[in-house]
Amino acid sequence: MSNTEIVLTMLAETTTTEISRAEQPEGFEESRKVAKRGGAVAGNARKMIEDETGRPVVTSMNAFDFAQVIAGVLEVAAIEDSDPQERSKQGSESE
Repeated sequence: MSNTEIVLTMLAETTTTEISRAEQPEGFEESRKVAKRGGAVAGNARKMIEDETGRPVVTSMNAFDFAQVIAGVLEVAAIEDSDPQERSKQGSESE
């Protein structure tokens, strides 16, 4: 992934986190909608960069990687929305 793709991924994650903190979604469906909105912010930024530079930010070679990152954002949002025991369990699994 290029630096721009990494920054856009971070933008999507950060935006999703901030929206989630502000709105406190309940359940998977609400969290999914928040994650889509966070991803849309990064998507709009990507389109603006492409318009300004005349070059694509995401290439076909790494578009699959970007899709996996977005899927990860959705998964994190769902975990953040889960009960405290589930969050604890998820945290201990990653260590």
